[in-house]
Amino acid sequence: MDKFSCRFCDATLGLSFCDLGMSPLANSYIENIKNNPNEKFYPLHAYVCQSCYLVQLPEYEIPENIFSDYIYFSSYSRSWLAHAKQYVDNIMQRYTYNKDSLIIEIASNDGYLLQYFNDYDVRAIGVEPATNVARVANKKGVKTINKFFNINTANQIITELKCADLIIANNVLAHVSNIKDFVESIKILLAQGGVVTIEFPHLLNIIKYVQFDTIYHEHYSYFSLSVVKMILEKYDLRIFDVEKIMTHGGSLRVYACHKNDSKKMNSENINIILDEENKFGMTSNDTYKLFSNKVKNVRKKITSFLIEEKSKGANIIGYGAAAKGNTLLNYCKIGSDLIDYIVDKNHHKQGKYLPGSHIPIHSIDKVIKTKPNYIFILPWNIYEEIIEQMQFVRDWGCKFIILIPELKIIE
Repeated sequence: MDKFSCRFCDATLGLSFCDLGMSPLANSYIENIKNNPNEKFYPLHAYVCQSCYLVQLPEYEIPENIFSDYIYFSSYSRSWLAHAKQYVDNIMQRYTYNKDSLIIEIASNDGYLLQYFNDYDVRAIGVEPATNVARVANKKGVKTINKFFNINTANQIITELKCADLIIANNVLAHVSNIKDFVESIKILLAQGGVVTIEFPHLLNIIKYVQFDTIYHEHYSYFSLSVVKMILEKYDLRIFDVEKIMTHGGSLRVYACHKNDSKKMNSENINIILDEENKFGMTSNDTYKLFSNKVKNVRKKITSFLIEEKSKGANIIGYGAAAKGNTLLNYCKIGSDLIDYIVDKNHHKQGKYLPGSHIPIHSIDKVIKTKPNYIFILPWNIYEEIIEQMQFVRDWGCKFIILIPELKIIE
């Protein structure tokens, strides 16, 4: 095994968490498979730091080559937009922000969340590294700085505007290769008395429900509350509250402030979740060692089902050209021999091919023409939204397949 160092505490990574083999970048969609001789594959092998228990992927590809031109747009999911609006409404009720306040969202994507602050007459500005995505956000009236968030960007915002009263870092912490710089940048940018909220998929749920498809190269790290607490405290930031939320198969939203902010009292929710993690075994090597075997069992069930149904003549398609789906398909070695095609609402993906598996991506209109027997839902975390959207397939008896945490058929 190559020797890698923990990106937080610098200890040598010696414990394997999950080896998913060789895989392409999850969002590296292919324009033309006939003219694509140099498709790159990288190890998709997550490790556990036995010193701080941060689960992480070594940096096989730099962030600039992953995020500078991005094909994921948050606004295509109705349930995700509803989640964003609810967050904005709740945060505006919880804290008194006004036209003199400054709200900064890190990795703000296409303005999916910040657009809802327009109803509250506050300054809300995004920081988004992907040029094509930032352009979309600016066009819809969400002011967006097209840069990676780091110390230089934080200082630029302070110089040109001021320190931020609220920093939003939803589903970005996992995407950060340099955690130390990122958290220090938050500390620099956060005003005295300010709040930072951070959402991330809860590692406990990833392990408990075998959500191995959450692992892909742009997700450099996977977090428990205890690890996030430790990282923030190193930079004199204190978690004062935490909530469980339903997104991404079970996430946490932490509220943090400067360590010396005496006005924000710690919620009992923190100890409740820390105790839950401790009882689950988040600091036991055995908890992490057992995960790989669970993943292998899921793969066996998935491939056996698809092969059996295909042998009976079933037409099976997929819904959602999602990054998590690309992890699953490549690890299970599922291609167009088992999945005829994928449909996706995102027109930026239509007409392309999935990386690695080379399954073609089409618009939803194709479903009506081909009338499949099964629809394999790859973004299982929003399966209810997808089933509701695709109700029309029930007219010919089509069934839905959910695969995480276990194979499930929905008629």
